[in-house]
Amino acid sequence: MATKTKMAYRAFGLTIESELALPELTKVSEIGERTDVEIIVDSFIKDTVPFEPYDFVVEERNVSVYMPDAGLFRIEGGNKITISPIVGADEDLIRLYVLGTCIGAVLLQRGLYPLHGSAIAINGKAYAFVGHSGAGKSTLASALISCGYSLLSDDVIAVSSLASDQPPLVIPAYPQQKLWQQSLDAFGVNNDELRAIYGRENKYCIPVDSDFCSSPMPLGGVFELVKSESDVSEVGIHFIPKLERLDILFRHTYRQFLVQKMDLTRWHFTNSASLAAKLPIYRLERPQTGFTAPQLTQLILKTISAEE
Repeated sequence: MATKTKMAYRAFGLTIESELALPELTKVSEIGERTDVEIIVDSFIKDTVPFEPYDFVVEERNVSVYMPDAGLFRIEGGNKITISPIVGADEDLIRLYVLGTCIGAVLLQRGLYPLHGSAIAINGKAYAFVGHSGAGKSTLASALISCGYSLLSDDVIAVSSLASDQPPLVIPAYPQQKLWQQSLDAFGVNNDELRAIYGRENKYCIPVDSDFCSSPMPLGGVFELVKSESDVSEVGIHFIPKLERLDILFRHTYRQFLVQKMDLTRWHFTNSASLAAKLPIYRLERPQTGFTAPQLTQLILKTISAEE
């Protein structure tokens, strides 16, 4: 691990002061008086760990998890992440856990609703593209960016202001995407200067500084991206009735298994119901194979335009 020199960053509307270098995030020039989240490195792991590997232990909504290839992580109070790395742990892997699972727990602790997907700013509103791993969310987001729209978040979408009299807002994350080599090839992007993601030699980190939206945007709608179960060759879109929306929102809540463990089931249901009532939700269906991001993009833009 690197030396414990603290740096300040900005992501998810939070000022993050970290002993772990986080090059993916936007740096804050100076560490000011306000720090929302502190990330510290502490070698409290000894010969044994009081948790089973990959088992999330929750006490008073504080979360601990031991990743045997990385170390022990503790997320407390929505304002502190403690990392105890194992000897020789790869720093890239540790950052994946910090910027993914740990941040997801922080958002839940702070009362921010986390969705698993990409968010794009289109005509003054944010649109969330959710789906299971491999559905093509980041590829679709890249296609929209290539049309001149801006990225708000990739992988974890933080939604706030779910009160009945306020529009839900998407809080910007940080200016980076993750794309598979297959998608890079389709977009004609060379990977020579890109960094591969730990453990996924064919998936790369893509900086999008010039195409990043740093201001919160009202959430205009949610699109669930799925691969067709039938042998279709065309893309399609379906409007989701209100009763089905709750299930979609639950399925695509980031690290949704933590909701029950953290005793947030009622909170999550109330906020899901609020989103389901306020927002149009669609299902985007694409073929099992083939590069269909351009067709999906046109379908999305046509749908959004029809709502305005």
